[in-house]
Amino acid sequence: METTLQSSKYTKGIKLYLKENMGILIAFAVLYLFLSINPSTSSAFLTRQNMFNVLRQISTNLYLACGMTMVIILGGIDLSVGSIIALSGCVAAACVSRHAMPIPCALVIGILIGIVFGMINGTIISKTTIPPFIVTLANMNIARGFAYIYTSGSPVRVVTKQWQFIGAGYCGIVPTPVVILLIILVITALLMNNTRFGRHIYAVGGNVTAAHFSGISVKRVKFWVYTFSGLMAGIAGIVLASRMYSGQPTAGEGAEMDAIAAVVVGGTSMSGGSGKIGGTIIGALIIGFLNNGLNLLNVNSFWQYVVKGFVILLAVFVDFIRNRNKK
Repeated sequence: METTLQSSKYTKGIKLYLKENMGILIAFAVLYLFLSINPSTSSAFLTRQNMFNVLRQISTNLYLACGMTMVIILGGIDLSVGSIIALSGCVAAACVSRHAMPIPCALVIGILIGIVFGMINGTIISKTTIPPFIVTLANMNIARGFAYIYTSGSPVRVVTKQWQFIGAGYCGIVPTPVVILLIILVITALLMNNTRFGRHIYAVGGNVTAAHFSGISVKRVKFWVYTFSGLMAGIAGIVLASRMYSGQPTAGEGAEMDAIAAVVVGGTSMSGGSGKIGGTIIGALIIGFLNNGLNLLNVNSFWQYVVKGFVILLAVFVDFIRNRNKK
């Protein structure tokens, strides 16, 4: 009987997911089909190597997007994640190459930098009325400035194979960043869908006042959501530094915009209170395959920015129409 109830619950969950994300699923299917049958792209697009390359490239964006999904559902924004990528990657790389630390210690230090900045964001946002946009914008500049100061503006190269394995290696035939991504996605999905903390995120994002009067610690929820976002940025910084064989103070520029784009294209409402990590995954895949397809079609990189801008604008417009119809 219990097994039947669980099966019914999962079936309803799948149906609800398909209903809520039908639009982006159709958009993804159309894009994938177009790139698969187009004579100019099909031969290169459908190869296993290309699929894994796309997944490796979007993995960093999806690390950030996992945290950004929670932040935007909460009704906030986090502009600091791109700069945290640079600082955490540079410091972790320097720990290995300049200070001869064991790689596990370097990884912990890099991740802690992300967590600390996330905690700073969360503390200020939860205890004051300063808008998240301003707080995270300030920390975006602070983290980027520290990255330049720490490295004197020069890359920090790391050539050890153990370091390169994190971002450029393989577990069997699967790229290591993709394996890390799968673990993060499972943890994020469990947090959002199967915990009290996840339910509180939706409650606070839907109506802060109602959440407060229902006994939810709004400050605590905000603090831990921004801390989680910082954690994701720290992990992304290490993986990206490993993939580039160096910590770059310029790394992560615009990464926060890519993460927000994946979340918005994935159907999460910028007004807060609604959204799913499954939609964010599809959103990141759409952006990743779109970039890949434009490259295979030899579209000028300048025009690629224009195309992505139109895609994001369309996603926001759809969100606007959906919210207007609910009123």
